[in-house]
Amino acid sequence: MVHLTSIPNDSEIDGSLANGVEEVRLAEVDEPDTFTSSVYGSRFAAEDLPRWEMPEREMPKEVAYRMIKDDLSLDGNPMLNLASFVTTYMEKEVEDLMTDSFSKNFIDYEEYPQSADIQNRCVNMIGRLFNAPTHEDNAAAVGTSTVGSSEAIMLAVLAMKKRWQNKRKAEGKPFDKPNIVMSSAVQVCWEKAARYFEVEEKYVFCTSERYVIDPVETVDSVDENTVSAVCEDLSILDVKLNRPVQIGICVILGTTYTGEYEDAKAVNDLLVERNIDTVIHIDAASGGFVAPFVCPDLEWDFRLEKVVSINTSGHKYGLVYPGVGWVVFRAPEYLPKELVFNINYLGADQASFTLNFSKGASQVIGQYYQLIRLGKHGYRAIMRNLTRTADYLSQCLSQLGFIIMSQGGGRGLPLVAFRIDENAGKHYDEFALAHQLRSRSWVVPAYTMAPHTNDLKMLRVVVREDFSKARCDQLLSDIRLCLEVLDRMEPSIIRQHEKLINMHVSNSGRAAKHSQTHTHYKNEKHSLQGKTGKTHAIC
Repeated sequence: MVHLTSIPNDSEIDGSLANGVEEVRLAEVDEPDTFTSSVYGSRFAAEDLPRWEMPEREMPKEVAYRMIKDDLSLDGNPMLNLASFVTTYMEKEVEDLMTDSFSKNFIDYEEYPQSADIQNRCVNMIGRLFNAPTHEDNAAAVGTSTVGSSEAIMLAVLAMKKRWQNKRKAEGKPFDKPNIVMSSAVQVCWEKAARYFEVEEKYVFCTSERYVIDPVETVDSVDENTVSAVCEDLSILDVKLNRPVQIGICVILGTTYTGEYEDAKAVNDLLVERNIDTVIHIDAASGGFVAPFVCPDLEWDFRLEKVVSINTSGHKYGLVYPGVGWVVFRAPEYLPKELVFNINYLGADQASFTLNFSKGASQVIGQYYQLIRLGKHGYRAIMRNLTRTADYLSQCLSQLGFIIMSQGGGRGLPLVAFRIDENAGKHYDEFALAHQLRSRSWVVPAYTMAPHTNDLKMLRVVVREDFSKARCDQLLSDIRLCLEVLDRMEPSIIRQHEKLINMHVSNSGRAAKHSQTHTHYKNEKHSLQGKTGKTHAIC
């Protein structure tokens, strides 16, 4: 996610270190130096790092490296960040390959043809992993790399919208009011896609007992202007439309809150049974590299005739560092030709379907390394290990008295969503436990669920490749310790502690005091979070 930053006016710049502390200048040295044999013996170690304006003079490379490295040491440990699906471990060999490719502009196919061909190989492998129809004579599945699933979803929404509009124009019908039906637990990129591309959002709300979409309510929300429906569970879909309607349904393979898989096959079969003219998009951002190896018999991909496009994140369970995603279309007919641009760039003709242009080749090369280094057997071994670890964590948390909200046994992503039993009589909530765990360096996020769930709160642990059973046991030990600490604390002390953490210890609290978010953009009320207080789960 890219953050929008406000450039402060000169009058807004506060040079003080903290409230109430005046600026104190160090004594001037007799002979100012540029650089000495020691980084910390140079004048740069006694000066503020540039923050507001580019410095006039250069800085020695050794000093710049050490000053920035020291600054970054205040970041958290990625391996203890259990909030994110994003890959935090790769082998040194692939890191070296990726480093060697930092300077390659991936879009320059003429200069770097092998890098471009490596993308094609990845698309081929991923398309076949998703059972693209390669055995048909007229098969022509197409795909491309993106910077992540957010861009891939934007492209898919554009394709669905344009295809719907083209059909409406051909039929002589209005085409200016497309809409998307989606779960209230949807990830924020779907809100962005709808808002940026002028597609109306129609929400189907979860409940405190059901964390997935209600199929009947979803279908009741569908009309002839519907481009897409983002659904959580459509296993008992009751379609009442008896006329062909050009819509698309997005089925999520692994929700961000509880990791549940949606029933794509049930949607497909009902659409076929009722002869409804619509298509399915699979949002496999997290599940695309899990389901094929943990539950290969699950039908969710191009084996279903109504599935026309799939997106997935290479930087999640594709096991690549942040910055790569993929989108695959069943056939060119589902990617309108007017969205693809033929460009002659630096001497090479190329077809471009992307929201950006120049980008590095490193992440695509990293994906190719993982695909051929691990193979299906390697991915299968890793994903099954993660599933076993998630099941182990789930069982242990249940024994500690938590209510488990996620699915086990490979029926969802390798994560554990859980909450405090409301009947346990605890005088603290999930956010208090998350704050206590942060003091032990663990990032276990607490969330407020989607609207209409009675302000249901939950915690979530994402089990990634580097989360071994040994580390899992350490987490369980710290959770038990934090529970004991909270049990002994007075409610008033817990509230004071949470206020202190929020204002002075948490990164968001510290950032609020030195925020560069323009006041014009604060407290927005147009999103689900702004309207309802829902917390968007981290991806």
